Amino acid sequence: MGLSNYLSFSLFFHVLIIVNIVGHVAYAQDSKEDYLKGQNAVRAEVNVPNLVWNETVAAFAQNYANQRKDCLLEHSGGDGRFGENIAMSSGEMFGVDAVSMWVGEKPNYDHNSNSCVGGECGHYTQVVWRNTKSIGCAKVRCNNGGTFITCNYYPPGNYLGEKPY
Repeated sequence: MGLSNYLSFSLFFHVLIIVNIVGHVAYAQDSKEDYLKGQNAVRAEVNVPNLVWNETVAAFAQNYANQRKDCLLEHSGGDGRFGENIAMSSGEMFGVDAVSMWVGEKPNYDHNSNSCVGGECGHYTQVVWRNTKSIGCAKVRCNNGGTFITCNYYPPGNYLGEKPY
């Protein structure tokens, strides 16, 4: 192998490694583990068991996300079987960002009165709902360049009058 062939192969190999690393880093922010880690951390704070990934719920989430390539912030209704948190952005957004927004509502939830004070808290209460055991999440890039993310929860939570934990 001549020097120029060796250099071409070496350059190709290094570019391939960099593309693989960059692709892995972007995916890592949208992995099953990332969706679970952020939500389970908040659940642990209130002594609620960890969520697990559910492929059936994830398939439902992906099916609905595919319908939201218009990036409209509308709930699916969950077919009555699932709870749901949704998020959208006009640009790139990762699953960890959506989870951070949902769990960021924690200061707005008052456990004693079982109500939201000072802002929205329903996304947070769905995350920490004691009876919810599993989730499935999905993300799509919208036709306008934005991002739509959904996580569905089984069994659903946020029943009127009940406390999440």
